[in-house]
Amino acid sequence: MSKNNMNAKNKITIPILCCLILVLSGCNQAGKKNRNKAHYTYLQEYGEIFHTSFHIKYAYDRSLYDEIMTELHKFDNSLNPFNENSIISKINRNEPVQPDSFFIAVFNKAMEVSRITDGKFDITIAPFVNAWGFGFKNSDNITPKLIDSLKQFVGYEKVRLENGKIVKADPRIQLDASAIAKGYACDMVANLLRSYGVEDYMIEIGGEIAMRGKNDKGVCWRIGIDKPMDDSTGLRHELQTILSICDKCVATSGNYRNYYIKDGKKYAHTIDPQTGYPSEQDILSATVIADDCMTADAYATAFMASGMEKSNEIAKKVPGLFYYFIYARPDGTMAATYSTGFEQFFAEEKAEEL
Repeated sequence: MSKNNMNAKNKITIPILCCLILVLSGCNQAGKKNRNKAHYTYLQEYGEIFHTSFHIKYAYDRSLYDEIMTELHKFDNSLNPFNENSIISKINRNEPVQPDSFFIAVFNKAMEVSRITDGKFDITIAPFVNAWGFGFKNSDNITPKLIDSLKQFVGYEKVRLENGKIVKADPRIQLDASAIAKGYACDMVANLLRSYGVEDYMIEIGGEIAMRGKNDKGVCWRIGIDKPMDDSTGLRHELQTILSICDKCVATSGNYRNYYIKDGKKYAHTIDPQTGYPSEQDILSATVIADDCMTADAYATAFMASGMEKSNEIAKKVPGLFYYFIYARPDGTMAATYSTGFEQFFAEEKAEEL
């Protein structure tokens, strides 16, 4: 009913109803945040989203699985490029679509990281990723001519957000948010849990992790960093070190901690968006700690394509960012280094160092 159709009685009643709604809403919010914590227990949720797995552990008095899945499916419908009905898929097909708040937040952060890293992180990398294929399965079909032809469609300067719409310099430009989206998904679930008053949680989606408070043993959450290894199965795991995290987020990049060997030297499976080829940098694994998981996720990827020297300079530009690199020495052996301040996150039960 429009205001023009309201009678005098309705005009008097509506303010009263509004006050009642506000009061009830306030009671509901207070109920969320003032639940009896004596009844809290640590719950675990498992599942799959974005073609990867998730594991969430949190202290509460009931399961929030349905609420979590509702949030994750909203995110899937925004940023999953394998979902043909998602916003990012429609943008890639140049179909008219209105970006939602999820897409806009990720796009803006991607542009920020691209500028700070001088293009070593690039949301327009999709043509290169599609050409190489998952796990570089199409590598036998890659030629310099093909890469050169794709370069004209890659470059974060060639796309922008204008008046709520994505504007491309060329309609063949496509976006790939896989190097940042899972981190933001962790942030969104964290926001959801906090809205219910949850103060202790660990959210892991595809290897990116957001943490707050303490685990069920009453200590900060323990996170292991895997050693890089030449293992195409992804089944072998050997810990490099263990971190103790209370209120931070962690992301590790290194294409499932695998590397390949070329001319006797080890390299990580990471595409350099500026060359179109696998990056031949010294970093095999980059673990980043930040206040939010989207930031950690994006910089972990950018560092893989930047190498240690440039990554160190980049990290100095981002307040509250810490890194731990496992890298290849010239003689083929591996070693580790980390930024100033990272030592505060080492757990007492550190794994054997390289």
